[in-house]
Amino acid sequence: MTDSAPRRVRVRAPELTGKGGWINTGDKELGLAELRGRIVIVDFWTFCCVNCLHVLDELRELEERHRDTVVVIGVHSPKFVHEAEHQAVVDAVERYGVEHPVLDDPELATWKQYAVRAWPTLVVIDPEGYVVAQHAGEGHAHAIERLVAELEAEHEAKGTLRRGDGPYVPPEPEPTTLRFPGKVLLLPSGNFLVSDTTRHQLVELAEDAETVVRRIGSGERGFTDGGPEAASFNEPQGLALLDDGSVVVADTVNHALRRLDPGTGAVTTLAGTGRQWRQGSPAFGPAREVDLSSPWDVAVFGGKVWIAMAGVHQLWTYDPAAGTVAVAAGTTNEGLVDGPGAEAWFAQPSGLAATAERLWLADSETSALRWVDLDGHVHTAVGTGLFDFGHRDGPAGQALLQHPLGVTALPDGSVAVADTYNHALRRYDPATDEVTTLATDLREPSDAVLVGEDIVVVESARHRLTRLRLPEEAVRVESVAHRTQRAATEVAPGRLRLDVIFQAPAGQKLDTRYGPSTRLLVSSTPPELLLKGEGADADLSRELELNPAITEGVLHVSAMAASCDDDPANEYPACHVHQQDWGVPVRLTEGGADRLPLVLAGMDDEE
Repeated sequence: MTDSAPRRVRVRAPELTGKGGWINTGDKELGLAELRGRIVIVDFWTFCCVNCLHVLDELRELEERHRDTVVVIGVHSPKFVHEAEHQAVVDAVERYGVEHPVLDDPELATWKQYAVRAWPTLVVIDPEGYVVAQHAGEGHAHAIERLVAELEAEHEAKGTLRRGDGPYVPPEPEPTTLRFPGKVLLLPSGNFLVSDTTRHQLVELAEDAETVVRRIGSGERGFTDGGPEAASFNEPQGLALLDDGSVVVADTVNHALRRLDPGTGAVTTLAGTGRQWRQGSPAFGPAREVDLSSPWDVAVFGGKVWIAMAGVHQLWTYDPAAGTVAVAAGTTNEGLVDGPGAEAWFAQPSGLAATAERLWLADSETSALRWVDLDGHVHTAVGTGLFDFGHRDGPAGQALLQHPLGVTALPDGSVAVADTYNHALRRYDPATDEVTTLATDLREPSDAVLVGEDIVVVESARHRLTRLRLPEEAVRVESVAHRTQRAATEVAPGRLRLDVIFQAPAGQKLDTRYGPSTRLLVSSTPPELLLKGEGADADLSRELELNPAITEGVLHVSAMAASCDDDPANEYPACHVHQQDWGVPVRLTEGGADRLPLVLAGMDDEE
């Protein structure tokens, strides 16, 4: 399903509707009619999704360059139950510095109208109100930039382009000490070091966990080394103490590891180039020469700094002695698969805690608590996959979490889990294989640290640290189980044609210099769902055979396509990799669809 010839299929854009209402518009309702004359980019996102956060960053420069012709509209389409809460969406819009209008669509009404199947998805609407392009996944900013330039020229000539200010109205800033803090570290002095994520700073607090001792970082997005006032970060998260007393910082949106000297406040860069890792980039080598992807947390285990590389669903290591980085576990496929590190699948690992024998991790998108042993094998303690979550205590095999972001080792060998979207602190005890609840009524807890007999929790959405006494007995809570909000796609048992649609952007062609430029990987949960069609191949279309004995499951589809500028005069054309992973819940029903189209880039002509 590839085609490099430029063409423009035009479909009238459905209206933007969502029960949650509008954010960043000064309480004004928006409709497509009042956006007529502007180029509209609709960004379907959900705030749990790291790929969606990457797209927010990709769009910033495009928004700035075309501020008088382009309006970006975020449509927030929740995966988790917590993400359907309006205040949580308002918080996320501020947390991630979203500077465009956002429609809160808790019931996925607009998602369904636009037939969206993946987070993130970008839809381009021309100034006359027609959909002219759709892109799933990240890495499409260059293609959209080119399309925007074409649309500007075309509609300027037709007289249908309207320039001017957009409908974005910034919120009033809140005067809190911290703003959506991410992670916390107990310093040898007894003070706390907090990553003040939304303000792009590190903040040292006194032992009372409230009084500011100092701030490190300019407070503006940036990637600059230097003293405490000159240095800059970009949404920093994880923190870990090295043997020499320095602190490693996961500088998430800079795709880097930074080093803080607590004595002087000086910041230097340990690893990363500032560029986001893409498929085909080196995955090991000198730390300052290798790209990283949204490092979310760090912990020292086995003499190395382990990195929760949320952006590519892997664990990496940084070796301070050798000054190198390398992949330690994970294939970059998103899901929950245990086993040797090279074969394991993760889904946005976001929290780490090390003991002498285990590296615990919060695997947020599978709502799982997992661990790595000294031999590098990956195990799951709690969690079953991408689409099951809730708040349920009891035996670990039946217990449920909801998008946890932090994990803390406790003195008795158990671990506390910052169960972020359940607003709770949970506990898993390996000795009994039981999950209990330690505390509720927290607000998006994202990390915790032990201080004597207390545990100090980062209440991210309350912008503070909260001190709790570790209870001897767990709190009892009512059991709740959830599945993802997304409706399952009804498909017929037997033969199903899977078509991944990819049309190279205008002015580009498929890159076949080094063999096939496309790749399609298909698997399923449960594995028995697929009788035929599993595995990897270069063709973006595939005949699947679904087992009629299985009533429902999930098809996991990963697609990649590479395109390069089509200019014979250019000896070194710019090339781009387009990639997306889909988890498509399916229900097998007689009379269901016999074709499953997934748009990577372009338009599906058969719909």
